[in-house]
Amino acid sequence: MILYRLFLVLDAVLMKLPHSWRKALFTSLASLAHLLAPKRNLIIQQNLNLAFNNSLTDVEKKEIECYCYRNLALNLLQTMENRHNTPKELESKVTFQNREIVDEILAQGKGIIFVAAHFGNWELGGAALSSLITPVASIYKGFSRREFDPYLLEARTRHKMSLAEKTGALKHMAKTLKNNGSILLMMDQSAAPKYGVTADFFGHGAYHNAAAAQLALKFNCPIVGVYILSEDEQHYT
Repeated sequence: MILYRLFLVLDAVLMKLPHSWRKALFTSLASLAHLLAPKRNLIIQQNLNLAFNNSLTDVEKKEIECYCYRNLALNLLQTMENRHNTPKELESKVTFQNREIVDEILAQGKGIIFVAAHFGNWELGGAALSSLITPVASIYKGFSRREFDPYLLEARTRHKMSLAEKTGALKHMAKTLKNNGSILLMMDQSAAPKYGVTADFFGHGAYHNAAAAQLALKFNCPIVGVYILSEDEQHYT
């Protein structure tokens, strides 16, 4: 608990700084983490070779490797900022494309199964979707140090997102859809063979989670893919 309280003090100090200063600090820490994680870097390189069949140059792979750390750091920073920012601030950063498709579904009183990935600034994407388009229910995995869980929950529920911990979360998702609510599933992680279906992934067999398809069939809900992109890390689509 002492560590968590110290972290809250750090949070308060960081939020007093300009965003540019916070970003510079976090990206610097990301560069340091990259230098101190050779085993993790090897895994990244192996995954890139697997996905792109050794077609990327060493320079291209190194750029992706470095950005993995930068992107994780920016998502951590976004989580911290989501505890303090407002819908108006989200609206100033995020522009939606193809929103009319979602608005038409919502106008019919139906819930939506949004399917996303841990891609780009997913913390900003989830907050903007839930705050500015429609409230969503989602799944979270608790920290190994449980005293930090309320911090994550506050960062997300502040923007109208309801959360269920991973164990038993399917019932929470089903209840939301039954009541014509919407859910957001991050579907890019490997599923256990017991619960997954086989799919082609970059030319290789992999187990994929079938929860979105199963829920869509059971509740007759549409699935909408959503992801967030940025060219300058300031304006997002």
